[in-house]
Amino acid sequence: MEFSIKSGGPERVRTGCSVVGVFEPRKFSAAGAALDRASRGHLSAILARGDMEGKLGSTLLLHNVPNVACERVLLVGLGRDSEFRDQQYREAVAAAIRTLNATGAAEAALHLTEIGDVKRDITWRIAQAVTVAREAGYRFDRMKSRRDEKEPALRKLALGMGDKSARRRAEAGLEQGLAIAHGMNLAKDLGNLPANVCTPAYLAEQARELAKRYRMKVQVLERDDMEKLGMGALLSVARGSTQPPKLITLEYRAGAKHGKPVALVGKGVTFDTGGISLKPGAEMDEMKFDMCGAASVLGALKAAAEMRLPIDVIGIIPATENMPSGGPTRPGVDIATLTGACVIALGHVVSGLFANDEALAKELLLAGETAYDRAWHLPLLEDYQEQLKSNFADFANIGGRPAGAVTAACFLARFTKKFKWAHLDIAGTAWKSGKEKGATGRPVPLLTQFLIGRATKS
Repeated sequence: MEFSIKSGGPERVRTGCSVVGVFEPRKFSAAGAALDRASRGHLSAILARGDMEGKLGSTLLLHNVPNVACERVLLVGLGRDSEFRDQQYREAVAAAIRTLNATGAAEAALHLTEIGDVKRDITWRIAQAVTVAREAGYRFDRMKSRRDEKEPALRKLALGMGDKSARRRAEAGLEQGLAIAHGMNLAKDLGNLPANVCTPAYLAEQARELAKRYRMKVQVLERDDMEKLGMGALLSVARGSTQPPKLITLEYRAGAKHGKPVALVGKGVTFDTGGISLKPGAEMDEMKFDMCGAASVLGALKAAAEMRLPIDVIGIIPATENMPSGGPTRPGVDIATLTGACVIALGHVVSGLFANDEALAKELLLAGETAYDRAWHLPLLEDYQEQLKSNFADFANIGGRPAGAVTAACFLARFTKKFKWAHLDIAGTAWKSGKEKGATGRPVPLLTQFLIGRATKS
């Protein structure tokens, strides 16, 4: 789908369909009111007959509206204006895109982006509309011999900005939204690929392709390299697999000289059977998603490069399989930092956030709120380190069932004391189960928004 920015009244836009909003009870958005005036009350008469109240996510498609340039008018319910916030805006845009894709319109103009009630600027509204539209249109059919669904007719979507003076900010939102959507799609594609395709070597090849396209520096360490460096933890997990492990480093350099880079580390276990501690067979297929951390790092780097952010970012991806055989690591060596415990605590709505620096935590939380890829700050208190005490080693790598997400973060924290560091547990947010099974592309929006914020400060 192609996107563009449009200014001017919706009644003058020649397009296959103009999309405007209706608040409860039967109150037009500004663009909707403009269309109603141009149609000499035609839209008001339809609402007065009770055809639409404005319930959030409801839609009503109209043909042959008099005195307007568009072929169709799509009314989208916005709910009550006093309750119209980020979530309601995204739901309304998603409802509009779903309906547009079901029509025969090849192009449309979305005027929901002009609604100021959401209390966000035009840059945010445009960026969110683009990412929502791309999410609604995402399909992973690469492994199918034939596609089940017919391609939607909609090919071009114009995004209304209202005031012409807002063009620069609107175009910035378009660039940002496209970059994040492209990064999310990369992360989704990698997550959705079967594990016999998306191997550690495949992740390394994807990193090389990104480096070539965006002029980044890439380095891939092989097993021998890691043995020389004493990377026993990663190598112990890899011992059970015939697939060789890779340690991938991807560097995006566009910041000021001698500045400190942001390091993004993404877990890349391309299939996690549990090794010798074999996981239950039910939903074992979802263990291909254990590399979604790695996928999100690649997605965020792609987005940063597309926006040409003036910042230095280093992506680090330890990639391996965890398989059962005669050689895998024995119980008491491996620990998963995408924890089922975090899913129990937070469900599938927000990611778990741990940090050893309060300012960094706040920065990430704000980025998540802005990107609508939210996280929740969980404790990393020293008291929890007690659960990692061991009779046999310097410390244990698992603290038992209580506070499992916290003790996993505590384990990592022992290796990051020299840095301002944060950990995102995305076990509940990186993919969906059930009939909507598939990678979500999270936390690419959060990470990208964080990088945008850092680039703005530099």
